[in-house]
Amino acid sequence: MPQSTTSLPQTAPEEKELTSAAPKSAPRSGVRVDDSHAAAAYANFCRVTGTPEEMILDFGLNAQPFGTHAEPLPINQRIVMNFYTAKRMLHALQVTLQRHEAAFGALETDVQKRVVPGAKPRSEVA
Repeated sequence: MPQSTTSLPQTAPEEKELTSAAPKSAPRSGVRVDDSHAAAAYANFCRVTGTPEEMILDFGLNAQPFGTHAEPLPINQRIVMNFYTAKRMLHALQVTLQRHEAAFGALETDVQKRVVPGAKPRSEVA
């Protein structure tokens, strides 16, 4: 896998690109990242829970995003982090989403607003 280009603001060498509002005198740590052993996974479901000390992010694949589920949704990945790291991650995600929306337009998170009336599923189009 290629080296990561988006990291948490505290450790990213690219921090200057991610945070234009950061104070100029803030110390920056140039931590290099080796993600050659990282496992990639796709998720379209995320649940956030936690304790007073830690945040827990559970990720899974929801094969039926509409309607009810007869079976429990399987969680494939879990990340546990402290709230300081979670806050840095929140900032990195906000900056990344702002850049994406500036380039490609606003992301609508309400699926019902994205549905095109009368559109046929891709399997019927071909």
